[in-house]
Amino acid sequence: MDKPKKKMGRPTDNPKPYRTAVRMDEDTNNTLNRYCEQEKISKMEGIRRGILELNKYIK
Repeated sequence: MDKPKKKMGRPTDNPKPYRTAVRMDEDTNNTLNRYCEQEKISKMEGIRRGILELNKYIK
């Protein structure tokens, strides 16, 4: 029996194995889209940046 082949993809120093679905209203989506266009980043990168900003509110 053959061993299953490991999936090949882009090598990364920061794998992202967690997945979360998000529902948002139109205003929130528009804000995210405008920010991502301004910064020339993907929506996922914009969401990650927003989540990292929450660190300053954690006690």
